[in-house]
Amino acid sequence: MAETASNTRFKPEMPAIPGVYGPPSPVKPPRLNPLILLGIAVLVLGLLIIVGVRLLSHHKPAESVRNGPPAQIDVPPPPPDPDASLPHANEANQVIASLSDFPKPWSSADFFIRNTVTGDDVPATIVRLPSGSPTQRTSYWAFSRKAIYGTCQLEYVSALEKLRQEYGYKAATHPLVGNPCTRVLYDPLKTANLPGNLWIRGATIQGSDIRPPLGIEIKIQGKDILATRTE
Repeated sequence: MAETASNTRFKPEMPAIPGVYGPPSPVKPPRLNPLILLGIAVLVLGLLIIVGVRLLSHHKPAESVRNGPPAQIDVPPPPPDPDASLPHANEANQVIASLSDFPKPWSSADFFIRNTVTGDDVPATIVRLPSGSPTQRTSYWAFSRKAIYGTCQLEYVSALEKLRQEYGYKAATHPLVGNPCTRVLYDPLKTANLPGNLWIRGATIQGSDIRPPLGIEIKIQGKDILATRTE
């Protein structure tokens, strides 16, 4: 074998003679362009996607019929506005309460009164005072619950324990009007003297404020109580 390999290595090459050709070279098959292969693959994939979409579209109607219509969600109506049931005093109707609504002293009732200047409905409260006849106008005090300054709303506090605990007024013996934001308290049985020698009911007994709550003028007509105007 070593001798054969040595002979082959040193075997002289045949000289090239013009006009004489050796055996033909083997023909190589043509190579396919990779872009053509990629295009064919994309085309096949697209056809598969189209066929799949059509099959799914044919199944969807049957599925929707089998499942039935979508369930409807019942949205509960909003809760009723408690202020809507309160009396709203205006120029056409000034009645805010009846005498029977105040069976005993310190009875109270809430209402709204139209401010003729701004056109707003102002929240208000009327209280029966412990003195005088229930048929007399002076036996009642009506005031605006809208604080003169700030956005807080005044409240009529008839619970003495609340006055002692939340407002820190230990000497409470009867209902008062309070500002829950500033803890200022106003006494319906006391009056304050404002500039111009004006006496206003609801003097401040705790905290500091420029004046008592805005008063509302009332009138008694038969068995009805009317709110005629506000300060």
